[in-house]
Amino acid sequence: MSATQYTDAIALLKADHRKVAKLFEEFEAAKDAKKGAIADKICTELKIHTIIEEELFYPALAGKIEQADLSEAYVEHDAAKIMINDILAAGQEDEFFEAKVKVLSEEITHHVKEEEEPAKGLFALARATDVDLEALGDVMAARKDQLMEQAKASGLPEAELTALHQPAA
Repeated sequence: MSATQYTDAIALLKADHRKVAKLFEEFEAAKDAKKGAIADKICTELKIHTIIEEELFYPALAGKIEQADLSEAYVEHDAAKIMINDILAAGQEDEFFEAKVKVLSEEITHHVKEEEEPAKGLFALARATDVDLEALGDVMAARKDQLMEQAKASGLPEAELTALHQPAA
């Protein structure tokens, strides 16, 4: 399903949430040999999702909703990015591979619940602003399609942290 089928920013993001939830379910049900490929799909989907949220969705809400709500979302993204980068770097051979994917699933479930919470979640707050969510959705869909093509062609770079300080090398 092409990202361009969604013209509302929130509908696009919710569709991403459902897709990733389904992938986590597939991971849990999969035999060991398939878990690595499913984890890679999960990580790619989440990388693309966080990029479009951080490049486009969150900035569109800046100054229109409480900064604390946006700050929390960025920090939650960074926690997920750390896990994503570690899962991809260590691979399926890592003794903690399945545990890391499970913790990532739990982090994402928490983040989704907060974003989608009726009345006070980020999406409800966004709907209460004057942001043109249809126009934003078009831009986000185009960026998502671009990132999906990049992922297929050459892969995506390691997820960069936004709010958390990266450890010194």
